Amino acid sequence: MPRLYDKVDVLKKPEWLKIRLHRTAAYAEVQHIVREHGLHTICSSGMCPNKAECWSRRTATFMILGDICTRGCRFCATRTGHPSEPDPSEPRRVAESVRLMGLRYAVITSVTRDDLPDGGAAHWAATVREIRSQNPDTAIELLIPDLHARPDLLDTVIASAPDIIGHNIETVERLTPVVRSRAKYRTSLETLRYLSGRGVATKSGLMLGLGETDGEIRDTLRDLRDAGVRIVTLGQYLRPTLAHYPVAEYVSPERFGRYRDEASEMGFDYCASAPMVRSSYLAEEALRSVAERQER
Repeated sequence: MPRLYDKVDVLKKPEWLKIRLHRTAAYAEVQHIVREHGLHTICSSGMCPNKAECWSRRTATFMILGDICTRGCRFCATRTGHPSEPDPSEPRRVAESVRLMGLRYAVITSVTRDDLPDGGAAHWAATVREIRSQNPDTAIELLIPDLHARPDLLDTVIASAPDIIGHNIETVERLTPVVRSRAKYRTSLETLRYLSGRGVATKSGLMLGLGETDGEIRDTLRDLRDAGVRIVTLGQYLRPTLAHYPVAEYVSPERFGRYRDEASEMGFDYCASAPMVRSSYLAEEALRSVAERQER
C-alpha cells in the first residue's frame, strides 16, 4: 500500500459536503477547557468536519488513553506509534471538564491500546465512574475499541454502567482487511454481540464511499442487527490526507435516506444516516429514541 496516492484520484466534493464554520463564543470556551485540562478529543485528532458546530453547542467527544494509537487504520487521522503509559489523573480531568462544560450527555472514545494487558478497560471504567461521581445527571456514551472481544475486558467496562456502549464496524467485510489495521470484521461483531447479550444498549457505525456495494451495506446492517445492535450511524468517508485511503465515491443524501429507511425496517431503534453524520454527532438523540422505544 503506497504512502501517497496519486492526486488524480482525488474526487471533487459535491455541494452537499460543503459546510459553514460555527466558531462562536461557546466554541472558544470549549476549546479553552480542553486545552486547560490537557485533554484530547476525537474532534481534533480525527479531523471531524462537525467540530466547529459541536463545540459551538458546547459538546465534545473526549478521547482517553492518549492520542497515539497502536493500530494504523488507513481511514483514520489519529497518529500511530508507541503510546505512553495511561495517565491516572485523566479520568478526573475528563470528569471536571464535563462539569465545567455543563454537559448533559458525554461521549468518550479512545485510541486502541493493544500494548496494554487489559487494552485500557480499567481506565475506561475509572473514567465512567469519575464522570458519574462529579456529574450524576449526565448520560454517558462510550465508543470503545474491540478489546479483542474478550468477555473479561468487556465486563470491566460494562460494570461501570455507561448508558450506551458503541463499537464501530467501520466498513463492510470485504473491505475490512484493506481499510482497517489488525481489526477483524467478525471480532467487531463478536464484541457487539457480547455487549448486547449482557443487556447493554449497543451502537455501531459505518463509513460509506470506500467502494462498498448496496448489497454489502445491507448485509452489514443485517449482521449488526443480528448481533443485537440497536443504534446505527452511516456517514460519508472523507479522506484526511493523500496518504490515507482514497474516496471511491460521494454518496448522495438521497441514498443515505434510503439506507436509513431500510435500517428502520430491519428493526434498529435509531439510525442516523446522512453525509456529515459521525458516530458521536447529535448522539443524545439516539439515547432519547431508545428510551422512547422502551416506554412503548
